[in-house]
Amino acid sequence: MWQEFKKFAVKGNVIDLAVGVIIGAAFGKIVTSLVNDLIMPLVGLLLGGIDFSTLSVTVGDAVVKYGAFLQTVVDFFIIAFSVFLFVRFYQKLQRKEAEEPSAPSVPPLTKDQELLAEIRDLLKHQNKDERDYS
Repeated sequence: MWQEFKKFAVKGNVIDLAVGVIIGAAFGKIVTSLVNDLIMPLVGLLLGGIDFSTLSVTVGDAVVKYGAFLQTVVDFFIIAFSVFLFVRFYQKLQRKEAEEPSAPSVPPLTKDQELLAEIRDLLKHQNKDERDYS
């Protein structure tokens, strides 16, 4: 079981996925800081000095913090837009690679194919010799 786990954990896809998750988590923290520390304070200033993180409504004993929800929605849109731009950039790179013509690769001949080519060449040569004598 340990050997199977090692094979699974060392596969390229698992490592790539782990790196993606770690970078994604770090990117999420950056975007959260961007929204909380830069964007929302500026939006609050433009709207008359409102601090969105403290916006809430009390209904009975429940406190509905819709300001925090608004910040999370802005987080989502920034992350979604960033991912959109990344995917778009990646697709452009893929298209450029696909458009570049690659040299056609000719696979090496098998022994049977080599033998058939020799027979073909001998027959061509033999037919040429017969035509020369007529």
